[in-house]
Amino acid sequence: MKASRRTFLSLAAVGALAACGTSGPKSSTPGAAGDGATYWFLTGQPQQAIREAQVKRFNDANSATQLKTTTFQNDAFKQKIKTAIGAGQGPTLIWGWGGGGLKSYVDAGQVEDLSDFFGQNTALKDSIFPSAFGAATVGGKIYAMPVETTTPIVLFYDKRAFEKIGAQPPQSWGDIMDLVPKFNAAKIAPFSLGGQSRWTNMMWLEFLFDRIGGSEVFQNIFDGGANGWSDPSALKALDEMQKLIKAGGFIKGFSSITADSNADQALLFTGKAAMMLHGAWTYGNMKSSGGDFVTGGHLGYMNFPGVDGGKGDPSDTVGNPGQYLAISSKASAADKETAKKFLANNTIDDASVDAWVKSGSISVAKSSKDRLAGITDKNDAEWLKFVYDTSANAKVFAQSWDQALSPTQAETLLDNIAKLFQLSISPQQFADSMNAVIGK
Repeated sequence: MKASRRTFLSLAAVGALAACGTSGPKSSTPGAAGDGATYWFLTGQPQQAIREAQVKRFNDANSATQLKTTTFQNDAFKQKIKTAIGAGQGPTLIWGWGGGGLKSYVDAGQVEDLSDFFGQNTALKDSIFPSAFGAATVGGKIYAMPVETTTPIVLFYDKRAFEKIGAQPPQSWGDIMDLVPKFNAAKIAPFSLGGQSRWTNMMWLEFLFDRIGGSEVFQNIFDGGANGWSDPSALKALDEMQKLIKAGGFIKGFSSITADSNADQALLFTGKAAMMLHGAWTYGNMKSSGGDFVTGGHLGYMNFPGVDGGKGDPSDTVGNPGQYLAISSKASAADKETAKKFLANNTIDDASVDAWVKSGSISVAKSSKDRLAGITDKNDAEWLKFVYDTSANAKVFAQSWDQALSPTQAETLLDNIAKLFQLSISPQQFADSMNAVIGK
C-alpha cells in the first residue's frame, strides 16, 4: 500500500508494511467526533502501540479532558477521514502525511492555522527538525505539527560490487554515468529498480530536480506556478534521467519488477545489482532477508550526490520528513485546547522518542540523537546515525511528490513517470502533460 510504505522504519521487520492493519475501525470509547476531543489513526505495530501509549499518558494526566481514539486500517482510514472532514464531522486531531492532503484541508478551511501556537511554544518548535515543517506549511503558515518518524530516500550500494570493478561510490552525477559501463562490463546491473511500482522511479526525479535546479523548482510546482514543469532545470533533469536509462543504468526488465515484493532489494543484496535508490524503510528487510549482507558489513549507503554545475544543495534530501497532526477548525474551543495540550506534551516527549528509537526509527525530534548510544548492534547504530544526520542536516527535506501533490496531479505524475522511464514520451511531452494538471 503506497501510503504505508513510508510510515516507519523497522530494523527487524520483513516487509515494513505494518501500518496496514487487518481490522477496524476500532474505538476505545463509544464517542465520536463532536463528543469531546477525538483522535483517529492507523492500526499496525509498532506505531499503534506507541500512539496509544501517548494517549494513555495524556489521559492519565488530564482526567477532566480525555482524548478519545478510533483506529482504522490504512485504506479505510483514508476513505473515512476524507468523507468525515468534508462533512465537517472529522476528529479533533487529524493524523496524516501533510503535503497535498493537508493543503486540500487548508483550501477548504477545515484545519486550524497553528502558526501562533508554535510562536507561543518556540521551545517545542525548536525541538523538531526544521526540515520537517515543509510538508506542514501552506502559504507560509503552519497547519500541522510534525510527529513520529523521519525516513529519507537513500542511495544504497553493495561494497562487494565496487571492489570487483575497483571503483569508489559515486560523488557526482558524472561519476554515476561513468560507473554504468564499468558495471555492465562486469555483468552487474548498475542499479536495481522496481519500476512497475512507478513511485520508485519518482525518487530519481525528485533528487535530479533538486540537485540540478534547487528545491525551488518543485516548490514552484507545488505552489501552482504556471508551466512549472517546463522550467529549464526540470527539462534538463528529465533529459538526464533518460540518458541514464538509455545508457543501460538499470537492470534489464526493470519495468516489470515490483517494489512491494522486495524483488528490487533482493537484486542488490544477492549481488545482481550494484546500487539502489530507495527508502530508508528497506534497511530492515535487507537485514532480515539478505543473509550476511548487512551483518557482514557489505551494505553501503549515502545521500544522493550532486550534479556538476547544479544549483541544488547536496545536503538536501527527499522522502518522508515526518507524519503530521492537524487540528480541525470545526472542533469546539475546548476540544482545540485539549488537542494543543496533547501536541505540546505527549507527541515528542521523552517517552515517545524512546519508543520510536527502540522500534528502529529516528523521531522527528532532535533528541533522537541522545538515544542512539543505547543501540548495541553496531550496524544498526551506524545506520540510525546516518538517518539522523541526513534528516538533521538537510536544509530542505522535500516530501515525496505523490504525497505533496493533489491526488489528481499525483496519478497523472505516476502515469507519466512510467512512460518517461519506458522512453515512450520525451521530456517536453512529460512537462506538457504535467503542466496541464497544475492546480487540479
